[in-house]
Amino acid sequence: MIEVVIDSIRISLVSQHRIVLLREVDSDRQLPIWIGPCEADAITIELQDVKVARPLTQDLLKNVITELGGTVSHVLIKELNESVFHARLFINITGEREPREIDCRPSDAIALAVRAKVPIFIAEEVMDVAGVEPEPDLQEAAQSQQGGEAADVGKLDAFSDFLDTLDFDDFDESDRS
Repeated sequence: MIEVVIDSIRISLVSQHRIVLLREVDSDRQLPIWIGPCEADAITIELQDVKVARPLTQDLLKNVITELGGTVSHVLIKELNESVFHARLFINITGEREPREIDCRPSDAIALAVRAKVPIFIAEEVMDVAGVEPEPDLQEAAQSQQGGEAADVGKLDAFSDFLDTLDFDDFDESDRS
């Protein structure tokens, strides 16, 4: 099992779905998982410590587990079948030796994990198949091309080059319509 933390939640520009990026604790490797907007909001609300008037579904689930004498020990994104991730909740029940393992969606598992403040794990085989290394950002790429020296990112941008050639004194009030 590989422990991960929530790196970010990103919005898709082409759909209403969100992507939660889980980053390996001891590495930069990430696991992107598509989730719905409601689940993304449930995770974000807890991470940002936003107070809501009434409990969300994940709050209700945590409260029910607690009232029944259980505690969430951790969550595990256990498998990937036909491009669908499957997760498990591990719940310790008072008086039982082994934790109960309950099937759930990864988005719900993550939302519950942030509320219960428990670790999130990914099965090694899932991370090996679906994990990605983040691409270096533009600044890092420019620095590596310059031999590690700080690069002028503006030189990489054609629009910035164009703006540098403009003389705004050439425009007067009569040109504006």
